[in-house]
Amino acid sequence: MDFITNIDDMRDYSRKARGEGRTIGLVPTMGYLHDGHLSLARAAREECDIVVMSIFVNPAQFGPGEDLDKYPRDMERDRRLAAEEGVDVIFAPSAEEMYPGGYATYVEVSGALTETFCGGSRPRHFRGVATVVAKLLNIVAPDKSYFGQKDAQQALVIKRMAGDLNMPGEIRIVPIVREPDGLALSSRNTYLSEDERRQAPGIFRSLKRAEELASAGELSAARIKEEIRKILRQGRDIRIDYIEIVDADTLEPVETVKGNTLVAIAAFVGKTRLIDNVVISS
Repeated sequence: MDFITNIDDMRDYSRKARGEGRTIGLVPTMGYLHDGHLSLARAAREECDIVVMSIFVNPAQFGPGEDLDKYPRDMERDRRLAAEEGVDVIFAPSAEEMYPGGYATYVEVSGALTETFCGGSRPRHFRGVATVVAKLLNIVAPDKSYFGQKDAQQALVIKRMAGDLNMPGEIRIVPIVREPDGLALSSRNTYLSEDERRQAPGIFRSLKRAEELASAGELSAARIKEEIRKILRQGRDIRIDYIEIVDADTLEPVETVKGNTLVAIAAFVGKTRLIDNVVISS
């Protein structure tokens, strides 16, 4: 497995691979890999000749007071896990490499896709996400890029950006990977205390309850939200950031579950902010 930290070297690698007629799959991550990340690598391995995994804790998507400095990092462990999964290249640039002195250009997707949900509570977050992904797509020039459904809003933002800017290559969305008790895998799960970890699966239980209600014919978004709140309030350390029921493609709020509807939750478990979602089809 190759390990590249320089943008020009990464470009040269990709250019050579394309010249040899090989397809490239990109898996963007912030590292501290778990099986959710590795599922993206597996999907890329199935569909592409070369798998490039980026590992970059992107400072542009962290706001003041967020966890940039304490975000978990373990490059030695990440390299081992990536190699075991058959990743061909890790691209791990420094912040100075990606955002050199005087950097002043950002990519911003406007409208409901970025102004609601996490965009409402984390101003400029998606500007940072869109900017770094645009840079990665420009540097690596992949045929396909892989993102997780857990970050549903992020996935929609990236698809819109790539489409609006006529970026080549396909954006692929891979299903959420969960712990046996339903908790969505996240690098931030490591922040949870033992007691908080026991409470955290309440987020998934509330989403399953939403699915059950819709399957039983309860299609009122307001009533489904109230049932979700009841379950989340059972966790003494759970504080709701948002509960949203929206169109799965546009993120526009809906009053009634119909078509593909996204039920999304952000909640603090102790001091750790976790997100999760399900898509209900009716």
